[in-house]
Parts: sequence; C-alpha cells; structure tokens
Amino acid sequence: MQRAAAFVRRGCSPRTTGPWGRSRSSAAAEASAVLKERPERSRRERILTLESMNPQVKAVEYAVRGPIVLKAGEIELELQRGIKKPFTEVIRANIGDAQAMGQPPITFLRQVMALCTYPNLLDSPSFPEDAKKRAQRILQACGGNSLGSYSASQGVNCIREDVAAYITRRDGGVPADPDNIYLTTGASDGISTILKILVSGGGKSRTGVMIPIPQYPLYSAVISELDAIQVNYYLDEENCWALNVEELRRAVREAKGHCNPKALCVINPGNPTGQVQSRKCIEDVIHFAWEEKLFLLADEVYQDNVYSPDCSFHSFKKVLYEMGPEYSSNVELASFHSTSKGYMGECGYRGGYMEVINLHPEIKGQLVKLLSVRLCPPVSGQAAMDIVVNPPVPGEESFEQFSREKESVLGNLAKKAKLTEDLFNQVPGIHCNPLQGAMYAFPRIFLPAKAVEAAQAHEMAPDMFYCMKLLEETGICVVPGSGFGQREGTYHFRMTILPPVEKLKTVLQKVKDFHVKFLERFA
Repeated sequence: MQRAAAFVRRGCSPRTTGPWGRSRSSAAAEASAVLKERPERSRRERILTLESMNPQVKAVEYAVRGPIVLKAGEIELELQRGIKKPFTEVIRANIGDAQAMGQPPITFLRQVMALCTYPNLLDSPSFPEDAKKRAQRILQACGGNSLGSYSASQGVNCIREDVAAYITRRDGGVPADPDNIYLTTGASDGISTILKILVSGGGKSRTGVMIPIPQYPLYSAVISELDAIQVNYYLDEENCWALNVEELRRAVREAKGHCNPKALCVINPGNPTGQVQSRKCIEDVIHFAWEEKLFLLADEVYQDNVYSPDCSFHSFKKVLYEMGPEYSSNVELASFHSTSKGYMGECGYRGGYMEVINLHPEIKGQLVKLLSVRLCPPVSGQAAMDIVVNPPVPGEESFEQFSREKESVLGNLAKKAKLTEDLFNQVPGIHCNPLQGAMYAFPRIFLPAKAVEAAQAHEMAPDMFYCMKLLEETGICVVPGSGFGQREGTYHFRMTILPPVEKLKTVLQKVKDFHVKFLERFA
C-alpha cells in the first residue's frame, strides 16, 4: 500500500497484472508494437459516416442557418484577424433575433424572470409588487418552489390556465380549455411534435403535408426528417402573397396521385412573406380543411406583429368557432404561439405553447406520452410564456411602463416595415410587396441572364449567388429565396427589418448600391 501511495503521489499508477499474468503496461506496449507493424489497421472504420447515417437527417436543409451564414461566420473571423474588407462588420439580417439586433427587452418580463430565477429578490424594494405577485404565483406551482425543478410534461398547470385565459380574451370570449394547452420549447417544438403524431404510411399512402411556398424552412426540414411528402401550395405574389383556395385544390388534387394529404399548414402573419390573411381567406381555408378532411396547423407566432392599418389578425380558433358547430366540433386544429417574436423578442428563453382542439381522446393520450419522453419544456421558458399571456393590466403598478415599451417596439417595427418597402421599391430591378406584418421583407430581385449563367457556372442557385456576392462585398447577410421555396424562374431574398432605424437605412442603402452595380456588371 505504501508503494502504491508513493506512485500516486508522483503522478504514476502502480503496475497491475492482467488476466494472463502480464502487466497492463507491457500489454499496452505489445499492442502498440503490433499497430506499428500493421499501420493499415491502426484506425478502424467509422460506424457513423455520410453513407451509413440516417438518410432522412441528411435530407434536412435549413436555409436560415445554412451556407450563407457559415460564410458570414468565416468573414467575421477574418475581420477579427485584421484581414481588410470593404466593410468593418457583418450585419446578420438573416434571422428574426430581435435582441441580437438591439431591441431592448420588456422590463416587466425581465423583472418577473429575475424574481423567479433568484427568489431572494422578492424582498427587494427595487421590484414592483405586481411583478412579485406574478413570480410568487409561478414559483408556488413549481416543484420545491423552484424553476430548477421538472414540471408536468404538458407544462406547469397555472401557466396553462393563464394561456387558456389569454386565448379566451384574445378571441372575444371563445372558450379555451387548459387541458388543450401544451407548453413547448418555442413554437418549433410544438409544430415538430404534431407532425410526428400525424405522419404515417408508406408508398402512395405516405402522409402528405401541405405547406405554403414560400415557407419557413422548419416545415420542409421536419417533413424530410419524418420521411413524409411535402405538398407545395403557392402564395399569390401578384396579390400581396394572398392564399388562394383554388391553389389549395390544385395542390391536393395533384398530391393524391402519390401520397395521402393529411395536414395543411398556414403561417399567418406570413414568414418570410409578411402578409396578413383576411378573415374571409381564413374561413375559406377552414372550409377547405373540413371538406378535404385535413388536420390544420396554424402558425400564429407573429400575431402581435401587424402593421398595415388595413389588416387585422384573426385567429383560426376564433374564426373556426364563429363558423358554427359543424366546423368547430369537427375540424382538428393545432395553433402555435411563442415568446420569440411579437414585441417580446425573447428568442433565447425558448418559450411557446400550442392549443390542440378536437383531438381524439386516445390520440391525446399518445401526444402526452410523446411529450413525456422529453420530460418537460424548459421551465424558465414556460415562465416567460406566462408573462406574455398574463401582462400587467390597468390599475397595476407596471401597466404604464409596460404599455409604453410594447407600443414603442411595435411602433418602431411598423415604421421600419414601411421604410423597407418604400426604399426597396425605389431600386431598379427590385420589387417588394407591402410588409403587412411579421418582421421580414421578401423582395423579388430581377437578375440578368448573365448573372444566372455565372451562378450556374459556380453550381449555385442564382439568388444564392446574388446573396453570397452581397455578403462578400457589403458584409450584409441575408437568406436567398431558394431556401424558402419560390415559383420557378423567380428570385428573392429574405431580410429582417429588426435593426435600429439608422442601421436599417444603412443596410438598405448598401443593398441598393450593390444591386445597381450587380446589374451593371452582368448587363
């Protein structure tokens, strides 16, 4: 024992005898000698390769964080190393990350989150009483009065109750049942979960999922991962990206020859297109889903982001109930919301919810089972969602400041939406539809034939070629329209309107100057 202890003190291990009487160190030396004699066997083949991996995962593409963003990261590293560029910074206009773009967080939300995270602050006079009450209510519903505990798989009960109350208020009294509310890791988690439950079959019976084109690439990515069939329906660019039911009929008719269309996804307000669908359009879509026996997925994460005075947000749930019991008792609907967008911009908390109605009771059990596999969504994200659906009300201490901050964020976004639309439409060879809602522009770019040929020579989609040149020459990172889908022969890019007004003006001017030079170069 003393000898072994001495070895350990000197940083060594005592030599032990292996099962055949040799010391472990000598066995290791022999193995090393064998490998030196046979170097071809020194590295075994990898179990996981591009050939052996899950082909559905390999088929997944996600343009919002795709090749253009990787290139932006490389350029940032080059700038840090002092390599000279025609610009001093990369402006990441590729993603709707509000706070990364400088949008300040809502004070009340952060106060409640601070109190929930560190309850010792509940005794501090620096925090308003209404924030303390919200935090205490959330903590009392958590195991051990702590955000660090697991919650029920469906989410913290009192937060689901608050979500249901919020939906009822939003929809003018249309009731919402907390038992139909599922808290999620952002809206994306809910959308993926519902699609997992929906997808089944093989061959011509494989599940078809109808998605808008242009679409948010989450949908195509999940459809690829689940080996379902993507059924495209095209939004009408000539009519401000409206959703036309005749186009839905065309898409479903053609799809029935090779799959079983089972679900219809609608994004309202639209991402990347920024349109806000009319109430009549939503009625038509619901009737179509009822007629074709389709499960409806309503992605409504931008419901607070409506800027055009001629537009209003109408939830699918509200319209469904107003159409009468024949629809409201039969159409299966999952609708989604999130802390990431709206006026909150709390992307990092990954808070969200889905309301699922008219689900078969046995399927409801299967859904809860599937959710239980991931234990629960982050409880901090659930708490953030609670503050979104249960904000200060008139008469409470924080109401005035909260209202002022909310109106400031949404007012600025409305100004930036109009500014972006107006400036893009002043550029020859760019056309931008009105930005009615959400937080992106999706302008159409008209590219000369020589630019298309140059892109083909580089084995790139023409709008990817354009966006890559834009990044390399100006430092502005946007996402090519080909990553969202677009009609054949048309080209676009998506750009967020989130940067502060002065920086947004700079971005738009740089895009204008670049576009004019690009047209001249390839004329």
